[in-house]
Amino acid sequence: MAKSPFQILQQRIPKPLRSRYVIVTILFLIWMVFFDKHDVFTQWHLSKTKAKLEMENEYFENKIGEVRQDRMDLEQNVEKFAREKYFMKRPNEEVFVIVEENE
Repeated sequence: MAKSPFQILQQRIPKPLRSRYVIVTILFLIWMVFFDKHDVFTQWHLSKTKAKLEMENEYFENKIGEVRQDRMDLEQNVEKFAREKYFMKRPNEEVFVIVEENE
């Protein structure tokens, strides 16, 4: 009697892998890794996006700290802030700005 292609294929598969539980487990893993909406590639992309957003969050937290410090300086001494940041002066004064050149 001639063997069918399925029987030939079944004989080539090692005996421990012929169990229906092993086959179902392998199919489940393949499904979860490649076809599920939470597959490995999606998780990797989300991880990269999360890292990028965390870096942006840290940057903006630092900027918020700088702005809060400027606000506190402004509240404490408006005249000093205006003179240093915007080079404002009184009507009878002259302001000289000294810029250091880095060579």
